[in-house]
Amino acid sequence: MFPYLQLLRLPTVFTAMADIVLGRMLLNDRTLEPYPEFLIVLAASCALYLSGMVFNDVFDVAQDSLERPSRPIPSGRVTRRNAAMLGSALMFAGVGTAATFNGPTMIVAMALGAMILAYDGYLKRTPLGPIAMGSCRFLNVMLGGAVSAESLPQLFAMPQLIVAIGLGVYIVGVTWFARTEAKASERNQLIGALVVVNLGLVTLLGLMLTWPNQGDVQRTLFLLGIVALSLNMRAVSAIRVATPVAVQYMIKIFLLNYVMTCAVMVYWHTGNGVAAMLTACLVIPPLIISRVIAMT
Repeated sequence: MFPYLQLLRLPTVFTAMADIVLGRMLLNDRTLEPYPEFLIVLAASCALYLSGMVFNDVFDVAQDSLERPSRPIPSGRVTRRNAAMLGSALMFAGVGTAATFNGPTMIVAMALGAMILAYDGYLKRTPLGPIAMGSCRFLNVMLGGAVSAESLPQLFAMPQLIVAIGLGVYIVGVTWFARTEAKASERNQLIGALVVVNLGLVTLLGLMLTWPNQGDVQRTLFLLGIVALSLNMRAVSAIRVATPVAVQYMIKIFLLNYVMTCAVMVYWHTGNGVAAMLTACLVIPPLIISRVIAMT
């Protein structure tokens, strides 16, 4: 089973869980209840996310054979046919599970599945790749709240729309940063990607400063500042070196900080420190599992 867990990039799925927790809190009166409903949409999101990880390698066999021959498919530990079957099963499971809810949930899940396939199959190798990946994150945040929405206009409204946009922009920057992770990266490209990541954080900052009737804004701003400072200090160090090892490590840091950013936004919207801490705890499994299964 270990090659399949590598194929799934198991540690990263917890970042998708953070999307669902945040999206659910934003649109469900600051609560995850009823929990069975939440757990079902969480499972749907995880299935869709993991399908994207699998299809990424299914479509990249030729490139991985040259740049990453140790990956499960090019190394022969998992056949491409079996990987495609696994990815398809996960995709159908994710969309099918989401389709058992209301119309907005089904529509968002179908759009997310289509964007995952578009990214993995074609867009990843074009300049639109980072935007497509950011769109996947945007839709995943929306999926968390879609179960509680009676219509698409209600779902794509403030403040969840701006939160999802900010997190999507963050992932656009991370994807751009990772585009040449297997070889030496250009520093200008990495700098540009870091600027985009910070633009996503600034979008969230602007929402905090302008949206009324939220929790402890000053404390939330302080927490977001800590995340941003930590992230940027490490990113600058990685950019100075710009080696594959440094860039891949920074991508891991970006993803872990993404979870922390979601936790900060949960605290901003709910004022519930326990809910924010539980969201932040989603970084613990990736930290442990990534010691044996790479996140990139």
